Amino acid sequence: MSVVAKGGRGWCLDACSLIDQGYEKCLTREGDNWSKVKARFKRRCFHIIKPHCGVKPQTAALEENVKLEILPKVRCVISEETKSLVESARRLGYFQGGTNPTEDPLPGHECNLASLCDMAKDLPGVDDDDDDQTDCAQLLVDEQGCTSHLDLFSRVTEHTSDCATVVTLMGEEYVIPPRTAFLLSDFSRMEPLLRYGRKFDVIVMDPPWENKSVKRSRRYSSLPSSQLKRLPLPSLASPNCLVVTWVTNRPKHLRFVRDELYPHWGVEIVAEWLWVKVTTEGQFVFPLDSPHKKPYEVLVLGRYSRSQEKSSTESVSTPVENQRLVVSVPSALHSHKPSLSEVLKPYVGGDASCLELFARSLQPGWTSWGNEVLRFQHTSYFTWTPAEKLTKSPASAPSED
Repeated sequence: MSVVAKGGRGWCLDACSLIDQGYEKCLTREGDNWSKVKARFKRRCFHIIKPHCGVKPQTAALEENVKLEILPKVRCVISEETKSLVESARRLGYFQGGTNPTEDPLPGHECNLASLCDMAKDLPGVDDDDDDQTDCAQLLVDEQGCTSHLDLFSRVTEHTSDCATVVTLMGEEYVIPPRTAFLLSDFSRMEPLLRYGRKFDVIVMDPPWENKSVKRSRRYSSLPSSQLKRLPLPSLASPNCLVVTWVTNRPKHLRFVRDELYPHWGVEIVAEWLWVKVTTEGQFVFPLDSPHKKPYEVLVLGRYSRSQEKSSTESVSTPVENQRLVVSVPSALHSHKPSLSEVLKPYVGGDASCLELFARSLQPGWTSWGNEVLRFQHTSYFTWTPAEKLTKSPASAPSED
């Protein structure tokens, strides 16, 4: 069960189970035949047993400025509600701690997707004068099970099957969840997503915020805050679209989203939530009052209100409560956020069209964009349980047992 417990002020999530929901039925190729398997995201990635004691003095001294300070009243809400959610989940058998899973170490796959996107800038782009939307999309797997002619950089790739599928893309194996679409590109090649012709009821983004820690580690390329205004969100959002942005604990980033980014897009802030990170035993991963590293991150939620058009989801959307907590064990993989699909459903409806920007993984039923959009879809992050052999291609293979 992905939502382990629900309280008056939030939810406790099993982030790994949320991922697994899309891979209960998965097709993988063996020669000319296809086999049905069950895929699971590696538990080792979510096994944070002990809290971190703190930050080394020399590391703390390099921080750019003081981290975001939470008001005493909100700090009390975090402390008490997290404790309540953890206790509720523990009564259901969750947060039992334990030893390291008997799996391989953390996957060490080197992701080269961002560099491939840079190289793709030299390829012919989409013709802006061409209004034919069919040229902007392609099927992941054709009727013969072929993926060799895909253009991942200038066309939206759709996987319409009800089964996840393991495919070879650019010489690497990836597992693609069902009913998903994605575009592998950066800012310079977003046009196919705009010409895709869809308006989205939910847009979630986790920007690669610029800071000195990221520059030192060189784990991924960052983006100046001012560049986020270039995102064509009004062209992608349906009226009343729920916009959700992950924000680091630097006050300047939060101020930028509140005072510049959302007003620039015509998005009205309706709530601010906190993602609270705990260990497998239910303890904060960092002390709540730590002056440097915090056991939480901020989520800013807003409604796109500039358009006066009528929205198909306007009648089912409900007010978003403020100061809600999303409690979960974080991934040990950098920038691997938990899916918000389950906790957002009450506010947008189950049939909402959803988009993730700056995505590093895919979600069933969602459209995703980013220059590392397949990063955590690599097969090295999954374990496999054989099910049965098939003789048909994914396009015609049955989706039910």
